[in-house]
Amino acid sequence: MKFIFPQNYTFKNKILGFIDYSVAIINIIWAVIIGLLLYLFIPDINAKIVIFILFCFPVFLLSISGIHGENIIYVFIYMFKFFVRQKLFFYAKTNKYR
Repeated sequence: MKFIFPQNYTFKNKILGFIDYSVAIINIIWAVIIGLLLYLFIPDINAKIVIFILFCFPVFLLSISGIHGENIIYVFIYMFKFFVRQKLFFYAKTNKYR
């Protein structure tokens, strides 16, 4: 069976078909940082598990589902750029036949 892909089609490699490699690496880094902080500061294993789930599971779910199929890294970059340079533009609706 032959597949024909158009020239402007971008093929993205994904882990298990639904999560990008860059997002998976960021999830792993986030989980390791949270795990190390919990290991250093909290002695109770039950509290460690609960806090780890509270901090890592929402990030993992957001990275899987994304926002309208957009890569979560790009969403955070867009949000950061918006917070740095907040501008709101209002355009007047003009009707040239009035």
